[in-house]
Amino acid sequence: MVSILRTLSTSLTLIPRSSLSLSLSISKKFMDGGRSQRLLALAQHLRLYKSPPFSEEEEEEEDGDEETSSGGKVISQVGFPESATPIAERFRPKKAAVLICLFEGDDAGDLRVILTKRSSKLSTHSGEVALPGGKADEGDKDDADTAKREANEEIGLDPELVNVVTVLEPFLSKHLLRVVPVIGLLHDKNAFKPVLNPAEVEAVFDAPLEMFLKDENRSQEEREWMGEKYLIHSFDYEIEHKKFIIWGLTAGILIRAASVVYQQPPAFIEQNPKFKVPQVLSKDTVMR
Repeated sequence: MVSILRTLSTSLTLIPRSSLSLSLSISKKFMDGGRSQRLLALAQHLRLYKSPPFSEEEEEEEDGDEETSSGGKVISQVGFPESATPIAERFRPKKAAVLICLFEGDDAGDLRVILTKRSSKLSTHSGEVALPGGKADEGDKDDADTAKREANEEIGLDPELVNVVTVLEPFLSKHLLRVVPVIGLLHDKNAFKPVLNPAEVEAVFDAPLEMFLKDENRSQEEREWMGEKYLIHSFDYEIEHKKFIIWGLTAGILIRAASVVYQQPPAFIEQNPKFKVPQVLSKDTVMR
């Protein structure tokens, strides 16, 4: 990781003029927070990342969507980018965003991500590991605003402590929710004092981002959705004598984020098949 960030630091002169003032603002926040030049270099690198184009309006205008023999139209898979395949014309998923909040660990070059364990009292995904985030509100300006607002409500993360540097392509949850991952850097980790909302979160912890590229402590499960097989990835993780299982949509998003940050694919097969959505959806329709 150290060598990667050193390489990134040599590319700072390539920042476009239009981004210069924003880059200086980010730099000041990182320096005020006592963070390293390596983290600043990573911020500049991620700001240059462009996710594949995605436009719901363009997809709705497409007349050539190919219907499948099982009576559905092709969409994306659970836990993987949805921008590569068209969404069924009548399918309008609700929007949500999650925050991939990264910070530099005590070991030089060690990037870590903030995770939560959801409350066991929640109606969906109870007790599971998740990224801070949730559904968009009408007052949210954009996906970054949604992700930071939800992180503040769930774990007391002050939005002013997080510098959003890029967003990834949308993912589709098992409940057919369009989820946008927002990558932000915590410029002063010592200033973050978690305050948990007990109605939503039971615990907050952090994990090394790089582990989601490795085959260690990983398992997988093959599933099928409307005739298409795919893999659900699961990572076993232990910190401070507490064990967590990071799997499903959260694992899929973190695999993608780690691939972008470290500029390399995972050491295992992701198996990203195309999924399909039925012509008619009910409120109880989920991807199994």
